[in-house]
Amino acid sequence: MDTFKIIYTMLGGLGIFFFGMKQMSDSLQQMAGDVITKVINSLTTNRLLAVTVGMIVTMIVQSSSVTTVMVVGFVNAGLMQLTQAIGVIFGSNIGTTITGWIISIKVGKYGLLFIGLGIFPALFSKNKRYQNLGKVVFGVGMIFLGLQTMSGAFKPLRANAEFLNLVSYFSGSDYGSYFASILMGCLLTVIIQSSSAMLGITIALASTGIINFNTAAALVLGENIGTTITAILASIGTSTNAKRAARAHAIFNVLGVLAIFAVLPLYINFIEMIIPGDANFISSDGSKPNIAAHIAASHTIFNVSATLLFLPFLPALARLVTRITPSPEVKKKPRLEIVGDASEIVPAAAIAQVDAEIRKMKDILDRMYKVTSEYLVDGSAKKLAKIKDYELITDNMQKEVTVFLCQVMEKPMSSEQTRRAQGLVKIADEYESIADYLERIASYRARFKDSEAVVSGVSNDEYFEFMKKVWEFFEMSTVGLFEPISHNETDIVGKSEKLRVLADDIRDKHLQRVSKKEYSPLSALTYSDMVVALRKIRQHACNVGETITLINQK
Repeated sequence: MDTFKIIYTMLGGLGIFFFGMKQMSDSLQQMAGDVITKVINSLTTNRLLAVTVGMIVTMIVQSSSVTTVMVVGFVNAGLMQLTQAIGVIFGSNIGTTITGWIISIKVGKYGLLFIGLGIFPALFSKNKRYQNLGKVVFGVGMIFLGLQTMSGAFKPLRANAEFLNLVSYFSGSDYGSYFASILMGCLLTVIIQSSSAMLGITIALASTGIINFNTAAALVLGENIGTTITAILASIGTSTNAKRAARAHAIFNVLGVLAIFAVLPLYINFIEMIIPGDANFISSDGSKPNIAAHIAASHTIFNVSATLLFLPFLPALARLVTRITPSPEVKKKPRLEIVGDASEIVPAAAIAQVDAEIRKMKDILDRMYKVTSEYLVDGSAKKLAKIKDYELITDNMQKEVTVFLCQVMEKPMSSEQTRRAQGLVKIADEYESIADYLERIASYRARFKDSEAVVSGVSNDEYFEFMKKVWEFFEMSTVGLFEPISHNETDIVGKSEKLRVLADDIRDKHLQRVSKKEYSPLSALTYSDMVVALRKIRQHACNVGETITLINQK
């Protein structure tokens, strides 16, 4: 096999492997989307629980890098504290080791079998669960087929003197060779941007007989450092705590590798002792049938050992990254800051980030209502500027939430995730409209002098009472979005209709008072506009309630 054929066969096998990993990951996420959401919501300051969450999520998404980027996003959105994030990162390093055990099954032996078993339910089943299960099995088959293809590309290299000469530098049993292998594993993982793919290449090279177990174990250590680069790149331009989480991941992995590197010969002997068979045993066809399980074991034991070693020092690690990443003295931007490519992010993680943003929008509306109520009384120019600023913030948030979720919805999602994503887009739009009408009420008030009220007496009391009832209705309508409370759509529509009738009633009463010359004609026009604005807020609040009802449908 010539050099060109070796290269394109290896790249083709790597491409099949990547496709299989993505297919399996996407399907697992659809099957377990609710699980991801529940474990995210279960996070507490308990470090052991955080580690467990990291393990579970990474087993589902099949990538510690994806989990870490997701964690950086949660910290950035304010959903997670730094110590929680570091605990989840510890767990993600353990969870990703399941990939090694999956691909340690004899390369290629079951690839076509799994593809054949998975393709029929994936294409022809009408049951969504069976479809996703078929896609998972199909993805596993593609992983095995990709590894078999790569192994086939590597076999001719066993007889290539120049290549073996190059590899010999990494194959020694001294610390110089170990360090070179760790560095190579780190660099290749940074280039490929996937520790799982690099682990697959390592197993393929070792199973083919090109490298020995010493080299493979050292490469795995390097891959654990290289995988942290993804999160560090994702944290660029994010909040300070998000940067700290990414750096904690890098420091944790580097310190873990240094700890194992110090006793690497003993570590390798320990793996040899607990895993049956000689890792470097060569069969009649020149392959090493036992080495894949040894590599998977070395990956698992390293990450479990590092987690157990550093878990008691989690608060100290949090303090260290806080010290090396100080908080800048800058005003936080009033915008949605999402970590990672929206088309690549885990849907459950994306929805969790947008949930946090919707909460912020609701908080801004509450503050905006309070300031608007005060502005109607005193006409303060400072309060008017604050109201306009709040309205601009909600505009930006609504646009970014909509664009982001529309990109996320291009990914495969469960029906519940799709319904919630569509509902959040709708709610963001309704919230932005409510902010618009609060700003309009303030603008109507600005027609008068600072010290001059729009109306006084009975009409004024009626308006403020109506304004209070509209906002109570809005508060009621938003219940159920983040709490397990079901709305009664009939009640929402009924209360909305009562408020509409009340709006017409207080406007008609004010017009009667104007006709009796109790109020000026200008006040009649402005009062009517302000009542209409509240009536519009009432309608948007009703839309929010109906949307939440649809989201919560089983």
